[in-house]
Amino acid sequence: MSSTSHSAVTDPSAHHSNLLKQPRAVWAVFFACIIAFMGLGLVDPILPAIAKNLNASQSEVTLLFTSYNAVMAVAMLITGTVSSRLGVKWTLLTGVVVIALFSGLGGFSNGIWNLVGLRAGWGLGNALFVATSLAAIVSLSNSGTAKAIILYEAAIGLGISVGPLLGGWLGGISWRGPFLGVATLMIVAFIGISALMPKSEHRKNVKSKSSLLDPFRALKHKSLLVFGIAAALYNFGFFTLLAYAPFVMGLDEHGLGFVFLGWGILLAVTSVFVAPKLQQWFGTIKSMCFMLVLFAFVLLAMGIWTSTQWVIIAAVIFAGALLGNNNTLITTAVMNAAPVERSTASAAYSFLRFIGGAIAPFMAGKLAEIYNPHVPFITGSIFVLVSVLFIAISYKHVKHVDDAESAH
Repeated sequence: MSSTSHSAVTDPSAHHSNLLKQPRAVWAVFFACIIAFMGLGLVDPILPAIAKNLNASQSEVTLLFTSYNAVMAVAMLITGTVSSRLGVKWTLLTGVVVIALFSGLGGFSNGIWNLVGLRAGWGLGNALFVATSLAAIVSLSNSGTAKAIILYEAAIGLGISVGPLLGGWLGGISWRGPFLGVATLMIVAFIGISALMPKSEHRKNVKSKSSLLDPFRALKHKSLLVFGIAAALYNFGFFTLLAYAPFVMGLDEHGLGFVFLGWGILLAVTSVFVAPKLQQWFGTIKSMCFMLVLFAFVLLAMGIWTSTQWVIIAAVIFAGALLGNNNTLITTAVMNAAPVERSTASAAYSFLRFIGGAIAPFMAGKLAEIYNPHVPFITGSIFVLVSVLFIAISYKHVKHVDDAESAH
């Protein structure tokens, strides 16, 4: 993988290959990615239903995101070590099995704390799968690194957009439905990867086993550290919207499912079609900062007009476009930021990013309980603006990302 560790922009095949003409193994991983990322948005429409059925407070229910993201953050540090020993295919399959097991058990849970614990196990499976799937798609794809990243972001977008719709539909039957649905789909993904992914793939990596310290060493590269901290700050806004907005919309499971479907569709479309154009026209860093500033204003509007239902609904859906652009921009920037293996860069960056994602949901629920429902969104807005200021202050450490792109 190190041979491609520096970037999409230097990949000559990126301009000539068809994005949709991929080996079957790529589509197997792509499908499994969609299902894995369904887990992020799947529980959104059922958060109020879980609170009601399990007699839990809002902040207790937001712990479903906190435990999931906290375990993902820590587990990201071991994914390189695990995959270099098991190989990419077996690491993916292990992640799929763990997700299926814990989401299935979640469907039979009878208490909020039990469910929070099972979501943590789900986070472990997701970490093994997510960190390895990007490396798998990039290495197996025949269309160049840049298009492989776009394909990966498309899988994320589809998963995040379909997840809430499926969650709303299954959640309308029972809040347990979405958990059992993911478990079933993961079994299908397991069969697909087992059958279609080559057995010999990446055996050579066993010769150079990754160390647990590799992600921390990677963070010595200031560019990677800057993007990681910025993403942690930005995720305070992202997960405030994702975990807390369902509580103030006043909609049932189906209604929430459709709102987050709109959010996810815009996220998917912009991540694949708009972000590469913005990158080409304005550069990665400027485009990223502009999207983050807009997102901060959207959160601020949600904080001011929290009790106006249509404003919250419109803001959530529109935010999908901003988040889709930003996700692709920051993923591409991280892949190009430092001269380390792509999987190591991803692990280091994801560790920092998910720390923000772990703290934000519970903090949002607590701020609403202590103060009022306006405060979580205003606080999230401030964190997102701080991430922009941090990138601006640290620009000298990351400007080479744009310099490399303009040179090509």
